[in-house]
Order: sequence, then C-alpha cells, then structure tokens
Amino acid sequence: MPELPAKKVGIIACSGEELAAGTVTRQAALQVLERLRPQETVTICLPLFVAGGEGDRAFARFYPTIAVDGCDMKCAARATERYSGAPAASIVVTDVPGSEQLLEPTTRRRLDQEGWMLVDAVASQITAAVDELLTERWSRRQGQIISMDSIALPSPTPTTAACGCGSGIPAGTVIIAGQPVQIAGLPLIFQQFKATGAAPSAPTTAALMDQLKIYNPIPDHSQDAYRTAISQEYHIYWGSREPTA
Repeated sequence: MPELPAKKVGIIACSGEELAAGTVTRQAALQVLERLRPQETVTICLPLFVAGGEGDRAFARFYPTIAVDGCDMKCAARATERYSGAPAASIVVTDVPGSEQLLEPTTRRRLDQEGWMLVDAVASQITAAVDELLTERWSRRQGQIISMDSIALPSPTPTTAACGCGSGIPAGTVIIAGQPVQIAGLPLIFQQFKATGAAPSAPTTAALMDQLKIYNPIPDHSQDAYRTAISQEYHIYWGSREPTA
C-alpha cells in the first residue's frame, strides 16, 4: 500500500465575520498553525471546502480534522460532516468558559485585550485536541479512530501554516469521460507501483483501482471510465518520470 504523508491534524475554522467569535476562531487557529503546533497541523480553507475543493475534502476524509466554530450554528463542523465525515473534534468559541463576558467589549474584526484572552483560551483547547488526536491510531480507510495505541509523531516539516490540499494528500488530474477529475493520492500511488516493478497490465490496473478507491469516492456507474483512464495514465507514467497532472 502506498505510503501517504505522515499523519497530521487538519484545522477548519469558521469564516464568518458578522460576529466577534468568528475573528476569535481564525486567530486561535493561526496561533496553533503558525506557533503552537506548526509541524503537526495543516489548515483547511472552509470556503474552498464548501465550494468543492477535492484536495481539502480528501484530507478531511482520511485524516483527523478539528472544526472550530464561533457559535452554535457550527458551520465548519456541519460542512466537514456533510462533505467528508464527522470531524474528529469540534470546538465552539461560545462554549469556552467565560466567553460571553470576554466577547462583550470586542468589535467584530478588532479584538481588545479580553478578546485576545479568549483567543489564547481557544488556541489552548485546539492544541490539546491536536495532541490527543496524535496519540490515537487513525484509520485512513474508515476516517475514524480505530484504537488508543500510540503512534509515532510526524517527521519535522517546515514551520509554516500549510493548506490541507497542498500538505496532505497530493492529487493528480486525469481526463475521465472527457472531463478533468482530480484524484487524491494519484502521484504517490503511481510512484509506489512503478517502484515495485508493477508493469502496465490488467492486474496492475485492478490493483491501482483498489488503492484509489481508498482515497476517492468512485461512482459505480463510472468504474469503467475510471479504469480506462487510469490504465492509460499509468501506461504514460510507466514510460516517463512523472505522472501527468
């Protein structure tokens, strides 16, 4: 089975600006992504996620993801559950002890001292959730925790906030039935199959499809079209250095 990138935790934060709590979620998420746990986390863009960003959705489908919302409408959590599956953890700013008092004196976009205190409190909760999730064994196939066994922490990576689609599961674009389709994991899967000497053939195509189905929803009625396209792309890749994308 191809080795996908080391386990990380995704953070998808509320993007609403009509409430000060929305500003708190974004600032708290940035603290975790850029300062507190930069090597263990990636950010998922909520607007892109809702608009159909398959890379972000694939990440949230197969890696533990924390939804951080400003209010009980839980837009981030609901979007995650609708498009990828229930988030591994959900944090709501208004549920943080003392949040009502701390938010009263703030404006929507510019936080005062009390607002920044709340940012720190929410960032602390996110960090605790990240640390807890990294000690759990996560099933990429099922998109859920499968045991309480400890797992190795991810290898160090550049300490910058990274996009879920760029730092999680790399994707390749393939023309299927005349339409470009982004397929999560394709570059690594092709690379791993070629490294094992799996030459293009019907059995190899079948094995490729089995792996791709782990990371991508492939409709039953499109199986043949996907199979034909993947076979053609792997033939091309077998004779080149990189897969087409």
